[in-house]
Amino acid sequence: MIADSTTDFFERLAAEAHQPLLNSVTGTLRFDLEDGLSTDHWYVRVDKGDVEVSHDDLPADAIMRLERQVFDAMTEGRLNAVAAFLRGELALDGDVGLVISFQRLFPGPPPRGGQ
Repeated sequence: MIADSTTDFFERLAAEAHQPLLNSVTGTLRFDLEDGLSTDHWYVRVDKGDVEVSHDDLPADAIMRLERQVFDAMTEGRLNAVAAFLRGELALDGDVGLVISFQRLFPGPPPRGGQ
């Protein structure tokens, strides 16, 4: 598999296994990332900060459907998940609160010149 920001993001989550920013969060999320005619699934199980990542296409508490390039922008800090949702670039089914909690794991915007 070719390395990219999305794969790096999920591999880092899996390797770290515990995310302190999610200590009060329990639930499952599925990210359906569309790229042309194919859809890549990433499944994340969170149990009080403990995180497991797989490619399972299972039912989840929250499901996000979006173009792969949009998710890449989120994992690179160039796009906020809420902004993507408000612009219609991200479809969400299920627990909105879970997604809002999870978005804290995305990097912030890159610094602007000289700052």
